[in-house]
Amino acid sequence: MAGLGRNTTTLRPIREQRSLGGITRRTSNPQHNIDVVVLLIVGAIILVGCLAIYSSSAPFLFDRGQNEFMFVQRQVLFVVIGLFAMAAVMALDYGWIKEHSGPLYLLTIMVLVAVLIIGTGPEGSGANAWFDFGPILVQPSEFAKVTVLVLIAGYLADEESGGELSYTRFVFGLALVGVPVGLVMLQPDFGTASVLISLAMGVLLVAGANVRYIVFVTILALATVGVMVSSGFVREYQIARLTSFIETTNAKPKATVSDQVRQVEYAKRAITIGGMKGKGWRQGPITESHEIPVQWSDMVFSAWAEQFGLIGGLALLALYAALIFRIWRIARLARDDLGLYICAGAMTMIVWHVFENIGATMGIMPLTGIPLPLVSYGGSSAIGFLMMIGLVESVHMRRLR
Repeated sequence: MAGLGRNTTTLRPIREQRSLGGITRRTSNPQHNIDVVVLLIVGAIILVGCLAIYSSSAPFLFDRGQNEFMFVQRQVLFVVIGLFAMAAVMALDYGWIKEHSGPLYLLTIMVLVAVLIIGTGPEGSGANAWFDFGPILVQPSEFAKVTVLVLIAGYLADEESGGELSYTRFVFGLALVGVPVGLVMLQPDFGTASVLISLAMGVLLVAGANVRYIVFVTILALATVGVMVSSGFVREYQIARLTSFIETTNAKPKATVSDQVRQVEYAKRAITIGGMKGKGWRQGPITESHEIPVQWSDMVFSAWAEQFGLIGGLALLALYAALIFRIWRIARLARDDLGLYICAGAMTMIVWHVFENIGATMGIMPLTGIPLPLVSYGGSSAIGFLMMIGLVESVHMRRLR
């Protein structure tokens, strides 16, 4: 978050601005201020996702006599819906969205409560995280990331005094985030809960919160998870996911190795096999033999790295780095604190998603089910992330109004 801070400078309206290539744009119309580079980067990441989803799911579907394009076709449909949602958010002034963040927040809470009562999850898991609409599963916690971001950013932007954020507003801001975090943990979904906490910490830091408060809350959150695990609230398969990164298949007899540990071991092996240049498109032995269950979801990076190697993996990371840099730039150009905080939260979410997902694939982080943004298969995740990109674009489009 270096270089970001409370925005105390009043920006004067500028009628014209030079863009790439020396083209002059009129800034009175937000439509002329779209950050095209962000859209191109997002498009490239989506393309990587479609290639990775198809290559990792096609062998599995083919062996079962199903349409090998089924998952990638669904992902394309989700992306198209997400693009329409992104365009709708871009068309709205982010200040207007903030004014309606209260009702959106209440709606989010009601939906998260409803999914605990009538929601569904993987068979035998006991989890309640999705609404089942036949062929489509909707995960409301993915959309909660967007509404919570707008709410916490809007609340902190109302702070009139500069400098350090007051303790009262810090605590109340945490309480606003704590309600959806608690409901998500009851599903239980520790991955999404960690994302909500990370975005809140990012926005609070940029808003001027004391670092000691952040450290205390982080320790408190970890202690809460520890209590939930030790009390038996967390189910065995979830404990296995959280601890899989500290176990290895060599540490115990093969018959006693959990599916989660085996999944991580195969993912690490796939990345290693990829080497520098990769095995080539549809040539990865582990991916083609579908040794990794549901590889096109949480473990999709292993499929990409096995086929395109270290070079392909670094290229994908470079795309995320470029996206984060552009959001950082938009934060610096934002017309007010609200825009700054929205961008700070978006940056934090992307960084945490990428770090946790790829870290879990490489066996250095626990498996929490966090998707790789716009690469992992999942409609709710794709739509939610594109809506977040729409928010960031709305900040850029109206930076000089």
